[in-house]
Amino acid sequence: MRIEWQVAFWLLMLVLASLGLYMFASVLAPFVAALILGYVLDPVADRLQKLGLNRLSATLVIVAGFVVVLTIVLLVLAPVLGRQVVGFAESLPVYAARLQTLSTEQAADLLQKYGGDWLQKFGVDGASATETIQKSLGNFVGQGVQWAGNFLKSIWSGGQALVGIVTLTVITPVVTFYLLLDWDEMIAVLRSLVPPRHRATVIEIAGDIDRALSGFLRGQSLVCLFLGLWYGVGLSMIGLNFGFLIGTSAGLLSFIPYVGSLTALVFSAVVAIVQGWPGVGLFGEAMAVVVVGQFLEGNFLTPKLVGESVGLHPVWLIFALLAFGSLFGFAGMILAVPAAAAAGVLVRFAARRYKQSALFHGMDLDPT
Repeated sequence: MRIEWQVAFWLLMLVLASLGLYMFASVLAPFVAALILGYVLDPVADRLQKLGLNRLSATLVIVAGFVVVLTIVLLVLAPVLGRQVVGFAESLPVYAARLQTLSTEQAADLLQKYGGDWLQKFGVDGASATETIQKSLGNFVGQGVQWAGNFLKSIWSGGQALVGIVTLTVITPVVTFYLLLDWDEMIAVLRSLVPPRHRATVIEIAGDIDRALSGFLRGQSLVCLFLGLWYGVGLSMIGLNFGFLIGTSAGLLSFIPYVGSLTALVFSAVVAIVQGWPGVGLFGEAMAVVVVGQFLEGNFLTPKLVGESVGLHPVWLIFALLAFGSLFGFAGMILAVPAAAAAGVLVRFAARRYKQSALFHGMDLDPT
């Protein structure tokens, strides 16, 4: 088959797959989640088989353990997080108004104390400057609160979050069970479909994707778990309002590098300033919890658990999450990380082949 027909065939397959994802995005989330769980848990099943269990018994043990852990987590965390989510939503406008007042007062005092003479030299009245600052801060805080509200509404409406969670908890374990049970057979079938002349190359690429994806998924999941516990417990212990909600949310968002730490920093700082004013002790304690967590993540957790060879740049990962989420909804966000890892490996493979080609070295492609 000519190369043009091969390229056309695979482009057609890509278009059809994308179209299928787009059409069935609303029902794909539990199946995509089960596929990722099956991929992550397959090595565990293999190890249990080496210990003497057959595939069915190993799969039952894994799925049962997963369901037990998920049930315990939901029973323990759901009530606490539910109360804090409701309280935080009700208190957000109050915190925003209080922060605006404090910022305006402190900015006006500093302006009059240190900048009053300079403003008069430029013909600017201190009172009008203070009024301008207050108006600007009011607009900024108002827009921030509106953005946060719209963001929470979009999370709710984008795929109906609660319904999606219930669907995930019910359907995902069942689908994961069947996928884990037949995982080795599915991989063997996929391998048999690869043309023999391309099998070595495809296996090489698949191995690179597996190393990148498994390193990131397993390693970053452990990082998120540690940071969620660290931020949640630490902020709660210092008495920060909604500390457990802020900490666990930051831990989950740590799946996107730097986003989780930034979330913990901003929200804990705002709540600590408003709650602890005029003292700065609570603010200092909250910043200490966040900074220590960031230090542990950057210097110990991420290098040891995730490593440097994963090849998923934070910017590329954020773009993939936004793009796939926009195109395919919640299912797209679940699929974004595997797709980003695969695309990164394919791009690097294409770059290596290009550097080895006659086109890169400037050789004559047509010997005639």
